[in-house]
Amino acid sequence: MIQKNVSLKEYTTFRIGGPADFFSIVTNEDELIEALNFSKKNKIPFFVLGGGSNLLVADAGYRGIVIKMEMKGVTYEENGNDVKVTAYAGEDWDKFVDETVEKGLYGLENLSYIPGTVGASPVQNVGAYGSEAKDTIDSVYVLDVKNDEYITLSNAECKFAYRDSLFKHNPGRYIVISVAFNLKKKGKLNTGYKDIQEYFTFKKIAEPTLKQVRDAVIEIRQRKLPDIKHYGTAGSFFKNVIVAKSQAQELLERYPEMILHPVNEKKVKIPIAWVLDNLCGFRGVKKGNVGTYKNQALVIINLGNATAAEIIALAQKMVDGVYEKTGIEIEPEVEYVE
Repeated sequence: MIQKNVSLKEYTTFRIGGPADFFSIVTNEDELIEALNFSKKNKIPFFVLGGGSNLLVADAGYRGIVIKMEMKGVTYEENGNDVKVTAYAGEDWDKFVDETVEKGLYGLENLSYIPGTVGASPVQNVGAYGSEAKDTIDSVYVLDVKNDEYITLSNAECKFAYRDSLFKHNPGRYIVISVAFNLKKKGKLNTGYKDIQEYFTFKKIAEPTLKQVRDAVIEIRQRKLPDIKHYGTAGSFFKNVIVAKSQAQELLERYPEMILHPVNEKKVKIPIAWVLDNLCGFRGVKKGNVGTYKNQALVIINLGNATAAEIIALAQKMVDGVYEKTGIEIEPEVEYVE
């Protein structure tokens, strides 16, 4: 069913945004095609919405049809130690991760407690604590809107990079229907990330279990990030930055305490949260109805009745502050929809 003038505020974790001219919840492929045909017939754009966790919707709303993806279902296909797990795009991401961990399957545990849906995981190439979705994605089943056909894209064809993918460079062309992951019955835990190492050292756990790694990630994220029940937020607003080693060395000479993470022999990742907090003083700031979280400068929060314009204004100040201190131009991880 296609609805008119539906407020998008309730469909995003930021709790910000005007109305969509048209809105359709799709639970199967027939309903998806119906919504797309409506878009074509009326010559209006469409936007596919998942959990609304990485979005900032304009105050004026969206002049087209928003397609809310709610296709659900998970299947398991065993082959020795390997288990191919296929989940539909509308599945809640963290519930899906929890299910795989409960079944004793290795691969997604470090990506626990990330808000959103399965369909967003390949688009964003979601990542946390030393893992990324691309590490376990086998393939992505999509509707190619341009060619009007269903196709399966391999991991390589998805062109994954840091918080990036083929889908981001072709907005509106591919609609994710389901994602297949390669998980393991017996696998190796990834506990090399500093926060996780410190957690288990403090807990005096030398050999954590799969479930303990998930629990650790959840506890660490809860400590760093605001509860979306109390604050509107899209999580980390900006991407971390990957720079050449030479540029990182120059910054290290100016700021000896700066934290750097080697990516390879030539590149280094700079945690922008550290820059925003320690060099720019943006942690816990408040301006009108918006601010940054008291425990994490990278997270912009809606303090009540914030507008998209207020969020954008604060974000721009943060962009300018980082550039002034480091010469680095940071980019939003959050997608702006208008």
